[in-house]
Amino acid sequence: MLARIIDGISEFTGKLSAWCLFAIGFFITFEVVMRYVFNAPTVWVDEVSRVLQVWVVYLAAAYVLKHREMVTIELILSNPRSIWRRLAESLGIVVLFVFAGTACYFGFQIWLKATLAGHTTDTYLAPPKMITHAPVWVGSALLMLQGAVQLYRVWTEDLPEDNVLEGAH
Repeated sequence: MLARIIDGISEFTGKLSAWCLFAIGFFITFEVVMRYVFNAPTVWVDEVSRVLQVWVVYLAAAYVLKHREMVTIELILSNPRSIWRRLAESLGIVVLFVFAGTACYFGFQIWLKATLAGHTTDTYLAPPKMITHAPVWVGSALLMLQGAVQLYRVWTEDLPEDNVLEGAH
Protein backbone atom coordinates (compact mmCIF):
# COMPACT_ATOMS: atom_id res chain seq x y z
CA MET A 1 0.00 0.00 0.00
CA LEU A 2 2.70 2.50 1.01
CA ALA A 3 4.80 1.49 -2.00
CA ARG A 4 1.89 2.28 -4.33
CA ILE A 5 1.43 5.71 -2.73
CA ILE A 6 5.12 6.53 -3.18
CA ASP A 7 4.99 5.19 -6.76
CA GLY A 8 1.99 7.43 -7.40
CA ILE A 9 3.77 10.49 -6.06
CA SER A 10 6.81 9.69 -8.21
CA GLU A 11 4.60 9.25 -11.28
CA PHE A 12 2.85 12.55 -10.59
CA THR A 13 6.08 14.50 -10.07
CA GLY A 14 7.61 12.94 -13.18
CA LYS A 15 4.67 13.98 -15.32
CA LEU A 16 4.60 17.39 -13.66
CA SER A 17 8.28 17.76 -14.57
CA ALA A 18 7.52 16.91 -18.19
CA TRP A 19 4.82 19.58 -18.30
CA CYS A 20 7.19 22.07 -16.70
CA LEU A 21 9.68 21.40 -19.49
CA PHE A 22 6.91 22.05 -22.00
CA ALA A 23 6.10 25.33 -20.21
CA ILE A 24 9.77 26.32 -20.23
CA GLY A 25 9.90 25.75 -23.98
CA PHE A 26 6.76 27.84 -24.40
CA PHE A 27 8.16 30.65 -22.23
CA ILE A 28 11.43 30.75 -24.14
CA THR A 29 9.60 30.79 -27.47
CA PHE A 30 7.45 33.63 -26.14
CA GLU A 31 10.60 35.51 -25.10
CA VAL A 32 12.19 35.10 -28.53
CA VAL A 33 9.06 36.44 -30.22
CA MET A 34 8.77 39.35 -27.79
CA ARG A 35 12.45 40.24 -28.07
CA TYR A 36 13.07 39.86 -31.80
CA VAL A 37 9.65 40.47 -33.34
CA PHE A 38 8.22 43.14 -31.04
CA ASN A 39 11.50 44.47 -29.61
CA ALA A 40 9.96 44.21 -26.12
CA PRO A 41 11.87 41.65 -24.04
CA THR A 42 10.33 40.38 -20.84
CA VAL A 43 11.90 40.53 -17.38
CA TRP A 44 10.45 37.29 -16.05
CA VAL A 45 11.09 34.51 -18.59
CA ASP A 46 14.74 33.86 -17.76
CA GLU A 47 14.25 33.63 -14.01
CA VAL A 48 11.01 31.65 -14.11
CA SER A 49 12.55 29.20 -16.58
CA ARG A 50 15.62 28.69 -14.40
CA VAL A 51 13.55 28.09 -11.27
CA LEU A 52 11.36 25.58 -13.11
CA GLN A 53 14.45 23.80 -14.45
CA VAL A 54 15.78 23.31 -10.92
CA TRP A 55 12.42 21.89 -9.82
CA VAL A 56 12.32 19.60 -12.86
CA VAL A 57 15.72 18.08 -12.11
CA TYR A 58 14.94 17.24 -8.51
CA LEU A 59 11.32 16.18 -8.94
CA ALA A 60 12.03 13.94 -11.93
CA ALA A 61 14.74 11.91 -10.18
CA ALA A 62 12.30 9.67 -8.28
CA TYR A 63 10.31 9.07 -11.49
CA VAL A 64 13.50 8.07 -13.31
CA LEU A 65 14.47 5.69 -10.49
CA LYS A 66 10.99 4.15 -10.42
CA HIS A 67 11.20 3.37 -14.12
CA ARG A 68 14.71 1.94 -13.75
CA GLU A 69 16.17 4.50 -16.15
CA MET A 70 19.11 5.59 -13.99
CA VAL A 71 22.56 4.87 -15.37
CA THR A 72 23.17 1.15 -14.93
CA ILE A 73 25.82 -1.33 -16.01
CA GLU A 74 24.02 -4.57 -16.72
CA LEU A 75 26.41 -6.53 -18.90
CA ILE A 76 28.14 -8.49 -16.14
CA LEU A 77 25.13 -8.86 -13.86
CA SER A 78 22.50 -9.49 -16.52
CA ASN A 79 20.84 -12.41 -14.72
CA PRO A 80 18.03 -10.74 -12.73
CA ARG A 81 17.64 -13.72 -10.40
CA SER A 82 21.22 -13.94 -9.17
CA ILE A 83 22.15 -12.94 -5.65
CA TRP A 84 25.02 -10.85 -7.08
CA ARG A 85 22.59 -8.79 -9.13
CA ARG A 86 20.40 -8.18 -6.08
CA LEU A 87 23.43 -7.22 -3.99
CA ALA A 88 24.69 -4.86 -6.71
CA GLU A 89 21.26 -3.22 -7.01
CA SER A 90 21.08 -2.90 -3.21
CA LEU A 91 24.54 -1.35 -3.04
CA GLY A 92 23.58 1.18 -5.70
CA ILE A 93 20.48 2.16 -3.75
CA VAL A 94 22.44 2.45 -0.50
CA VAL A 95 24.90 4.82 -2.22
CA LEU A 96 21.90 6.76 -3.51
CA PHE A 97 20.65 7.02 0.11
CA VAL A 98 23.98 8.50 1.21
CA PHE A 99 24.00 11.23 -1.43
CA ALA A 100 20.26 11.97 -1.41
CA GLY A 101 20.21 11.94 2.40
CA THR A 102 23.08 14.41 2.54
CA ALA A 103 21.40 16.67 -0.02
CA CYS A 104 18.08 16.42 1.81
CA TYR A 105 19.57 17.23 5.21
CA PHE A 106 21.72 20.17 4.19
CA GLY A 107 19.21 21.36 1.60
CA PHE A 108 16.55 21.52 4.29
CA GLN A 109 18.88 23.46 6.59
CA ILE A 110 19.62 26.04 3.89
CA TRP A 111 15.95 26.25 2.92
CA LEU A 112 14.85 26.73 6.53
CA LYS A 113 17.41 29.47 7.16
CA ALA A 114 16.43 31.34 3.98
CA THR A 115 12.73 30.92 4.71
CA LEU A 116 12.91 32.12 8.31
CA ALA A 117 15.11 35.09 7.35
CA GLY A 118 12.87 36.04 4.42
CA HIS A 119 15.74 36.02 1.92
CA THR A 120 15.01 36.79 -1.71
CA THR A 121 17.12 36.33 -4.81
CA ASP A 122 19.26 39.21 -6.03
CA THR A 123 17.35 39.54 -9.29
CA TYR A 124 14.79 41.88 -10.74
CA LEU A 125 11.82 39.72 -9.71
CA ALA A 126 13.34 38.88 -6.30
CA PRO A 127 11.31 35.75 -5.52
CA PRO A 128 11.79 34.23 -2.07
CA LYS A 129 14.79 31.91 -1.87
CA MET A 130 12.55 29.30 -0.29
CA ILE A 131 11.23 28.67 -3.82
CA THR A 132 14.71 28.08 -5.22
CA HIS A 133 16.03 26.08 -2.26
CA ALA A 134 13.03 23.82 -1.70
CA PRO A 135 13.51 21.48 -4.69
CA VAL A 136 16.81 20.20 -3.29
CA TRP A 137 15.40 18.72 -0.12
CA VAL A 138 11.91 17.94 -1.47
CA GLY A 139 13.28 16.06 -4.49
CA SER A 140 15.96 14.32 -2.44
CA ALA A 141 13.40 13.16 0.12
CA LEU A 142 11.17 11.81 -2.64
CA LEU A 143 14.18 10.10 -4.22
CA MET A 144 15.00 8.40 -0.91
CA LEU A 145 11.38 7.25 -0.50
CA GLN A 146 11.36 5.82 -4.02
CA GLY A 147 14.77 4.26 -3.32
CA ALA A 148 13.32 2.50 -0.27
CA VAL A 149 10.50 1.12 -2.42
CA GLN A 150 12.99 -0.04 -5.06
CA LEU A 151 15.17 -1.68 -2.39
CA TYR A 152 12.12 -3.52 -1.08
CA ARG A 153 11.34 -4.69 -4.62
CA VAL A 154 14.88 -5.91 -5.22
CA TRP A 155 14.44 -8.49 -2.47
CA THR A 156 10.73 -9.31 -2.76
CA GLU A 157 10.05 -9.31 -6.50
CA ASP A 158 11.80 -10.66 -9.55
CA LEU A 159 13.94 -8.01 -11.16
CA PRO A 160 12.99 -7.21 -14.75
CA GLU A 161 14.82 -9.06 -17.49
CA ASP A 162 17.38 -6.80 -19.16
CA ASN A 163 17.80 -7.01 -22.90
CA VAL A 164 21.28 -5.50 -22.97
CA LEU A 165 22.57 -7.59 -25.84
CA GLU A 166 19.48 -6.83 -27.91
CA GLY A 167 20.00 -3.07 -27.57
CA ALA A 168 16.86 -2.34 -25.54
CA HIS A 169 18.72 0.20 -23.43
